[in-house]
Amino acid sequence: MQKLQYKININAPVASVFDTMLGITNKADYEAWTAMFNPTSSYEGSWTKGSKMLFVGVDEQGQKGGLVSEIFDFIPNQFVSIRHYGLVQAGVEITEGPDVEKWANGFENYTFSELNGETIITVDLDTTEEFIDYMQENYPKALQKLKEMCEA
Repeated sequence: MQKLQYKININAPVASVFDTMLGITNKADYEAWTAMFNPTSSYEGSWTKGSKMLFVGVDEQGQKGGLVSEIFDFIPNQFVSIRHYGLVQAGVEITEGPDVEKWANGFENYTFSELNGETIITVDLDTTEEFIDYMQENYPKALQKLKEMCEA
């Protein structure tokens, strides 16, 4: 696993940014900024600590795919930690095997802080070698989209 980090400053209160980023009040908010990764990006589950969450989208063949994850930690307006432990392939959850082992126990952590009314989001994530270029290209675009949404 490779560790990547992204940061962005958003001129909006942390509670508003947190809600928009996670789609807590309106799931469509989450889907809008994560569409930079996949136009059909969504989640199934709850942001409650310890709960299972599926981060899914539809691929070019019309099959549902994505990640099987656990909300490892959840502190409202401060921190969210997501532990990935499986894959969704053609709508089926897979939690063991060589493809899963590459991602097993990879984390995606979001830290939220506020300074002078501005929210600073720090994203720390683990990814496989094959997804580094994809993340480097798309994560900044996704965070920029989130910024535009929050500052509108």
